[in-house]
Amino acid sequence: MSTCKKILPLIDLSVPPSLLTGGIFAVEAILERCCGLDVHRDTVVACLLTGSLDSRPKKEIRTFSTMSKGLHELLEWLTEANCSHIAMESTGVYWKPVYHVLEGSMNIKLANAQRIKNVPGRKTDIADSEWIAKLLRSGLIEGSFVPPADIRELRELTRHRKKLVSHASAEKNRIQKVLESGGIKLSSVISDVFGVSGRALLQQIMADGCLNQDVVESLVKGTIKKKLPQLMDALSGALCKRQTMHTF
Repeated sequence: MSTCKKILPLIDLSVPPSLLTGGIFAVEAILERCCGLDVHRDTVVACLLTGSLDSRPKKEIRTFSTMSKGLHELLEWLTEANCSHIAMESTGVYWKPVYHVLEGSMNIKLANAQRIKNVPGRKTDIADSEWIAKLLRSGLIEGSFVPPADIRELRELTRHRKKLVSHASAEKNRIQKVLESGGIKLSSVISDVFGVSGRALLQQIMADGCLNQDVVESLVKGTIKKKLPQLMDALSGALCKRQTMHTF
Protein backbone atom coordinates (compact mmCIF):
# COMPACT_ATOMS: atom_id res chain seq x y z
CA MET A 1 0.00 0.00 0.00
CA SER A 2 1.51 3.30 -1.08
CA THR A 3 1.41 6.35 1.15
CA CYS A 4 1.69 9.99 0.14
CA LYS A 5 3.59 12.44 2.27
CA LYS A 6 1.96 15.78 2.85
CA ILE A 7 4.22 18.67 1.87
CA LEU A 8 3.93 21.61 4.24
CA PRO A 9 4.26 25.14 2.83
CA LEU A 10 7.44 27.04 3.60
CA ILE A 11 7.06 29.89 6.07
CA ASP A 12 9.34 32.89 6.06
CA LEU A 13 10.39 33.11 9.72
CA SER A 14 11.49 36.72 9.24
CA VAL A 15 7.86 37.79 8.72
CA PRO A 16 5.98 38.80 11.91
CA PRO A 17 3.12 36.41 12.89
CA SER A 18 0.63 39.31 12.85
CA LEU A 19 1.42 39.89 9.18
CA LEU A 20 0.82 36.25 8.31
CA THR A 21 -2.63 36.31 9.91
CA GLY A 22 -3.87 39.84 9.40
CA GLY A 23 -2.05 41.20 6.37
CA ILE A 24 0.24 44.20 6.19
CA PHE A 25 -2.21 46.59 7.85
CA ALA A 26 -2.07 44.44 11.01
CA VAL A 27 1.52 45.59 11.54
CA GLU A 28 2.05 48.89 13.34
CA ALA A 29 3.54 51.76 11.36
CA ILE A 30 6.86 53.14 12.54
CA LEU A 31 7.40 55.97 10.02
CA GLU A 32 5.18 59.00 9.47
CA ARG A 33 6.92 59.92 6.21
CA CYS A 34 8.52 57.50 3.80
CA CYS A 35 8.80 56.79 0.09
CA GLY A 36 8.98 53.65 -2.02
CA LEU A 37 10.79 53.80 -5.36
CA ASP A 38 10.15 51.53 -8.33
CA VAL A 39 13.21 52.04 -10.53
CA HIS A 40 13.24 51.26 -14.25
CA ARG A 41 15.69 52.06 -17.04
CA ASP A 42 14.07 55.35 -18.09
CA THR A 43 11.79 56.22 -15.17
CA VAL A 44 11.52 55.94 -11.42
CA VAL A 45 8.04 55.82 -9.87
CA ALA A 46 7.92 57.27 -6.35
CA CYS A 47 5.13 56.66 -3.84
CA LEU A 48 5.21 59.06 -0.88
CA LEU A 49 3.26 58.08 2.23
CA THR A 50 2.62 60.69 4.92
CA GLY A 51 0.42 60.69 8.00
CA SER A 52 0.22 59.82 11.69
CA LEU A 53 1.14 56.32 12.80
CA ASP A 54 -2.37 55.44 13.96
CA SER A 55 -4.19 56.21 10.70
CA ARG A 56 -4.04 55.37 7.01
CA PRO A 57 -1.40 57.54 5.34
CA LYS A 58 -1.94 59.99 2.52
CA LYS A 59 -0.54 58.66 -0.74
CA GLU A 60 1.13 60.65 -3.52
CA ILE A 61 2.66 58.98 -6.58
CA ARG A 62 4.92 60.73 -9.07
CA THR A 63 7.09 59.59 -11.95
CA PHE A 64 10.54 61.02 -12.63
CA SER A 65 13.08 60.59 -15.39
CA THR A 66 16.24 58.65 -14.57
CA MET A 67 18.30 61.33 -16.30
CA SER A 68 20.40 63.42 -13.94
CA LYS A 69 17.92 66.31 -14.04
CA GLY A 70 15.00 64.04 -13.20
CA LEU A 71 16.82 62.42 -10.29
CA HIS A 72 17.65 65.81 -8.80
CA GLU A 73 13.99 66.76 -9.18
CA LEU A 74 13.16 63.61 -7.20
CA LEU A 75 15.62 64.64 -4.50
CA GLU A 76 14.13 68.15 -4.36
CA TRP A 77 10.58 66.76 -4.11
CA LEU A 78 11.49 64.39 -1.28
CA THR A 79 13.39 67.15 0.54
CA GLU A 80 10.44 69.55 0.31
CA ALA A 81 8.17 66.80 1.68
CA ASN A 82 10.55 66.30 4.63
CA CYS A 83 10.87 62.64 3.67
CA SER A 84 14.09 61.20 5.04
CA HIS A 85 13.40 57.45 4.59
CA ILE A 86 13.19 55.74 1.20
CA ALA A 87 13.45 52.18 -0.08
CA MET A 88 13.95 50.56 -3.48
CA GLU A 89 14.75 47.15 -4.92
CA SER A 90 18.32 46.20 -5.73
CA THR A 91 17.58 44.69 -9.14
CA GLY A 92 20.05 45.16 -12.00
CA VAL A 93 22.15 48.33 -12.10
CA TYR A 94 19.35 50.88 -12.52
CA TRP A 95 19.25 51.59 -8.78
CA LYS A 96 22.85 52.83 -8.70
CA PRO A 97 22.44 56.35 -10.20
CA VAL A 98 19.35 56.88 -8.03
CA TYR A 99 21.30 55.82 -4.96
CA HIS A 100 24.23 58.08 -5.87
CA VAL A 101 22.00 61.17 -6.09
CA LEU A 102 20.02 60.49 -2.90
CA GLU A 103 22.93 59.19 -0.86
CA GLY A 104 23.89 61.47 2.01
CA SER A 105 20.58 63.35 1.93
CA MET A 106 18.33 60.65 3.38
CA ASN A 107 18.16 57.18 4.85
CA ILE A 108 18.09 54.65 2.00
CA LYS A 109 17.19 50.98 2.26
CA LEU A 110 18.18 48.78 -0.65
CA ALA A 111 15.77 45.87 -0.55
CA ASN A 112 16.14 42.32 -1.80
CA ALA A 113 13.52 41.96 -4.55
CA GLN A 114 12.76 38.32 -3.76
CA ARG A 115 12.09 39.03 -0.09
CA ILE A 116 9.70 41.85 -0.95
CA LYS A 117 7.74 39.55 -3.27
CA ASN A 118 7.48 36.88 -0.57
CA VAL A 119 5.89 39.16 2.05
CA PRO A 120 2.20 38.13 2.29
CA GLY A 121 -0.78 40.46 2.11
CA ARG A 122 -0.18 42.22 -1.19
CA LYS A 123 -3.17 43.04 -3.38
CA THR A 124 -2.82 42.32 -7.09
CA ASP A 125 -3.64 45.88 -8.18
CA ILE A 126 -1.16 47.69 -5.93
CA ALA A 127 1.76 49.44 -7.62
CA ASP A 128 5.28 48.26 -6.86
CA SER A 129 6.30 51.64 -5.47
CA GLU A 130 3.29 51.72 -3.15
CA TRP A 131 3.95 48.20 -1.89
CA ILE A 132 7.58 49.08 -1.14
CA ALA A 133 6.46 52.26 0.64
CA LYS A 134 3.94 50.35 2.79
CA LEU A 135 6.52 47.75 3.76
CA LEU A 136 8.98 50.50 4.65
CA ARG A 137 6.38 52.36 6.72
CA SER A 138 5.76 49.18 8.73
CA GLY A 139 9.44 48.40 9.21
CA LEU A 140 9.29 45.25 7.11
CA ILE A 141 12.23 45.95 4.82
CA GLU A 142 15.65 44.71 5.78
CA GLY A 143 18.15 46.78 3.86
CA SER A 144 21.09 45.19 2.07
CA PHE A 145 24.57 46.33 3.02
CA VAL A 146 25.91 49.04 0.73
CA PRO A 147 29.54 50.03 1.41
CA PRO A 148 30.61 53.70 1.46
CA ALA A 149 31.22 55.47 -1.85
CA ASP A 150 35.03 55.23 -1.67
CA ILE A 151 34.86 51.47 -1.06
CA ARG A 152 32.39 51.04 -3.94
CA GLU A 153 34.74 52.92 -6.27
CA LEU A 154 37.68 50.78 -5.13
CA ARG A 155 35.63 47.63 -5.73
CA GLU A 156 34.77 48.72 -9.27
CA LEU A 157 38.41 49.50 -10.04
CA THR A 158 39.53 46.16 -8.61
CA ARG A 159 36.93 44.24 -10.62
CA HIS A 160 37.85 46.12 -13.79
CA ARG A 161 41.55 45.41 -13.23
CA LYS A 162 40.78 41.73 -12.69
CA LYS A 163 38.94 41.63 -16.03
CA LEU A 164 41.80 43.39 -17.83
CA VAL A 165 44.36 40.97 -16.37
CA SER A 166 42.17 38.05 -17.43
CA HIS A 167 41.82 39.46 -20.96
CA ALA A 168 45.58 40.07 -21.16
CA SER A 169 46.32 36.49 -20.10
CA ALA A 170 43.90 35.13 -22.69
CA GLU A 171 45.47 37.30 -25.41
CA LYS A 172 48.98 36.16 -24.49
CA ASN A 173 47.88 32.53 -24.70
CA ARG A 174 46.36 33.19 -28.13
CA ILE A 175 49.57 34.77 -29.43
CA GLN A 176 51.61 31.85 -28.08
CA LYS A 177 49.40 29.38 -29.97
CA VAL A 178 49.76 31.34 -33.23
CA LEU A 179 53.55 31.42 -32.84
CA GLU A 180 53.62 27.68 -32.17
CA SER A 181 51.40 26.99 -35.19
CA GLY A 182 53.92 28.85 -37.36
CA GLY A 183 56.87 26.94 -35.93
CA ILE A 184 58.18 29.89 -33.91
CA LYS A 185 59.10 28.39 -30.53
CA LEU A 186 60.14 31.42 -28.53
CA SER A 187 58.77 29.99 -25.29
CA SER A 188 61.26 27.10 -25.53
CA VAL A 189 64.18 29.53 -25.23
CA ILE A 190 62.80 32.65 -23.50
CA SER A 191 61.08 32.20 -20.15
CA ASP A 192 58.99 35.35 -20.61
CA VAL A 193 57.96 35.80 -24.23
CA PHE A 194 56.34 39.11 -23.31
CA GLY A 195 59.36 40.53 -21.50
CA VAL A 196 61.66 43.22 -22.94
CA SER A 197 63.51 40.92 -25.35
CA GLY A 198 60.44 38.92 -26.30
CA ARG A 199 58.39 42.02 -27.10
CA ALA A 200 61.21 43.44 -29.22
CA LEU A 201 61.32 40.22 -31.24
CA LEU A 202 57.52 40.15 -31.62
CA GLN A 203 57.53 43.74 -32.87
CA GLN A 204 60.21 42.84 -35.41
CA ILE A 205 58.14 39.87 -36.60
CA MET A 206 55.15 42.16 -36.96
CA ALA A 207 57.15 44.87 -38.78
CA ASP A 208 58.96 43.04 -41.58
CA GLY A 209 59.81 39.56 -40.35
CA CYS A 210 63.55 40.05 -40.88
CA LEU A 211 65.21 37.99 -38.14
CA ASN A 212 68.82 37.45 -39.19
CA GLN A 213 71.41 36.92 -36.47
CA ASP A 214 72.62 40.53 -36.37
CA VAL A 215 69.05 41.86 -35.96
CA VAL A 216 68.16 39.32 -33.28
CA GLU A 217 71.37 39.99 -31.35
CA SER A 218 70.65 43.72 -31.35
CA LEU A 219 67.14 43.19 -30.01
CA VAL A 220 67.69 40.79 -27.11
CA LYS A 221 69.06 41.84 -23.74
CA GLY A 222 70.99 40.33 -20.86
CA THR A 223 71.64 36.60 -20.54
CA ILE A 224 69.44 35.79 -23.54
CA LYS A 225 72.36 36.84 -25.78
CA LYS A 226 74.15 33.68 -24.59
CA LYS A 227 71.32 31.62 -26.09
CA LEU A 228 71.64 33.17 -29.55
CA PRO A 229 72.11 29.85 -31.45
CA GLN A 230 69.07 28.28 -29.76
CA LEU A 231 67.11 31.49 -30.30
CA MET A 232 67.85 31.55 -34.03
CA ASP A 233 66.69 27.93 -34.24
CA ALA A 234 63.46 28.81 -32.37
CA LEU A 235 62.82 31.69 -34.79
CA SER A 236 63.30 29.59 -37.92
CA GLY A 237 59.55 29.18 -38.43
CA ALA A 238 57.38 31.65 -40.31
CA LEU A 239 53.97 33.26 -40.05
CA CYS A 240 51.80 34.03 -43.05
CA LYS A 241 50.67 37.61 -43.66
CA ARG A 242 47.19 36.91 -42.31
CA GLN A 243 48.59 35.55 -39.04
CA THR A 244 50.86 38.57 -38.64
CA MET A 245 48.03 41.04 -39.29
CA HIS A 246 45.49 39.43 -36.96
CA THR A 247 47.76 38.27 -34.16
CA PHE A 248 49.54 41.41 -33.01
